[in-house]
Amino acid sequence: MISALAWVRKGAAAEKPTKYEMTEDEYARLQQVADEEIEEAKREIKKKSKIDASILNDPALKDFNLEDYDDSEPGSDSDDQEPQINVFSNIKGLSYYQDNEEDPYLKKSDNKEEDDDDNEEEEEEELRIFKSDNILLVAKTEDDISNLEVCVFETESDNLFVHHDFMLPAFPLAIEWMDYRVGRKAGTEGAGNYVAVGTFEPRIEIWDLDTVDSSYPDAILGCTDKKKLRKAKGKPHAEFHTDAVMGLSWNKNVRNLLASSSADTTVKLWDLNTAKCVQSYGHHKDKVQAVKWHPTEASVMLTGGYDRRVAAFDSRAPAAVQWWRVSADVESVMWDVHSPSHFFVATEDGVIRYFDVRNVGNADPVYTLVAHSEALSSMDQHPRVPGLLITGSADETVKVWDIRENKPSMVISRNPDVGNVFAARFCPDEPMLVAVGGSSGESRVWDLSTNAQVRAVFGGAVGARAAAVVKEKPLVGIADDEDEADDEDDTKEAVIAEMYGEDVAVGQEEDDDDDDEDDDEEDDDSDSDASMASDN
Repeated sequence: MISALAWVRKGAAAEKPTKYEMTEDEYARLQQVADEEIEEAKREIKKKSKIDASILNDPALKDFNLEDYDDSEPGSDSDDQEPQINVFSNIKGLSYYQDNEEDPYLKKSDNKEEDDDDNEEEEEEELRIFKSDNILLVAKTEDDISNLEVCVFETESDNLFVHHDFMLPAFPLAIEWMDYRVGRKAGTEGAGNYVAVGTFEPRIEIWDLDTVDSSYPDAILGCTDKKKLRKAKGKPHAEFHTDAVMGLSWNKNVRNLLASSSADTTVKLWDLNTAKCVQSYGHHKDKVQAVKWHPTEASVMLTGGYDRRVAAFDSRAPAAVQWWRVSADVESVMWDVHSPSHFFVATEDGVIRYFDVRNVGNADPVYTLVAHSEALSSMDQHPRVPGLLITGSADETVKVWDIRENKPSMVISRNPDVGNVFAARFCPDEPMLVAVGGSSGESRVWDLSTNAQVRAVFGGAVGARAAAVVKEKPLVGIADDEDEADDEDDTKEAVIAEMYGEDVAVGQEEDDDDDDEDDDEEDDDSDSDASMASDN
């Protein structure tokens, strides 16, 4: 399952990433973490032993002799000791040499130093990232193992592949790219290349994307004391989160600030220089799903939660909060980069509402767009083309919208074959590239500039060749031989429901149709979809 995506600005990645080298302090830190994990495991075993003992001592179960249940019956053949079998007993003609120099199959190098240099050069060339490459960050979970894949997309050859990855402690819910240096490189010259990751663990990990084979993040925001976290589990705390981190937003105007939203009902403001929480906001009454900094006003942020409310406020004066109510749990919020006095709210019922921040007091939205039939899990706005909006949903579709003049109409709908869509993001550098990820565990890159409907609606804004006849490119993905996970429980909402014991709507399975037929049907229905948008 892919739960989150983020693009890295072109040219921000180091051309030659470095390999992670452990210091003595880091070895000691890892040893301390290992010791804590071992103690935690011992406590769990002790707790389980007490439960097992209480079951075995139950008078009603005494007659079943459960203690010896797995033992063989006395006098059976299994009581006899079987001779030990050598693992090489069936291998004939196996030669053994006391010295490697005697082995004719081991080639002796004449110049070991030259061979080592050649190997290093080979590895460096394999790890090389060109300035023309686009980097896509993919938060992925497979078989209960979560990691962050750093993928390279070569535009000229339409090639998407995994460059390196990082192991994550739990299911990832949010990722945010930053070019602010933290950890070991804090205070050094030049822009950084980092990612902040929020998971079901109540802390934020920050990884250096220019370092491969990292076993530990460069910085951790939040409490790492498990005893303290167990006592405070789920209860709002002024200094750290006590439940899953659901949303992240880096302040591009005040670059040392990172905002986070959590299932513990709080929003927190972190100073990346000190890795400390400098402010905690508790204005929501339920889990806070989303947080976004204003694109131009450095201290203003937007938050949305499961209390079905959206808040806008100045982080310096958190008591003065402006509120807007919506009809369902908030999935995501987004400021309009082309009109910063407005913002979008996507909710679990598949609806987008567009509000004017100047109209307060539960004011009606400027317009309401019924975009999808299931939860609207992702939306993004083109950074340079006004009016171009993309949405993704648990109904397994991605839709492109024309929202110019506050009159939204659907341009095209497509099933990208990624299951329930959890993330859809525009590339900041390539004009019309969109990355899509979902419950099947696969990611796709869609070039909108080659789509006829998009070109017809947005004209020259999609590229210099808008007037020419262009064959549409297929969606690009990473080859995966494994079967797609189409189980109903394999959804982001289902995972969250399992963690919190809630009933969450999930997308229903749909028959796979030919993409071209889908496009034709959706085009015919575009007028009817547009009619669902109402101006207020």
